[in-house]
Amino acid sequence: MSPIWIAVIGASVTAFLNKYIGHSVPEKWLDRPKVKQINTLVPIVLLSALVGVQTFADKKELVVDQRLAGVGAALLALKFKAPFPVVVISAAITSAVVYQIF
Repeated sequence: MSPIWIAVIGASVTAFLNKYIGHSVPEKWLDRPKVKQINTLVPIVLLSALVGVQTFADKKELVVDQRLAGVGAALLALKFKAPFPVVVISAAITSAVVYQIF
């Protein structure tokens, strides 16, 4: 068995155990206000980190390219409260245009 398959199986078992343990947590622990606040913020933080990494990283280098323009267009569309499909399409079109120009 190759090392990559060992890593895939290990990650799968870890993900399963993490999910199982999460469902086993007693309800009274999850009803605390501080825990609820943290649980509300975790998806926002993870998504923000993903957007940041996908925007500025190319393997192990920091880059500024058309992706930054796309994120900027998406932020501008969000500021004007555009629907989600408009946000995504505007980001994609802006990235494509900037890519073609440069």
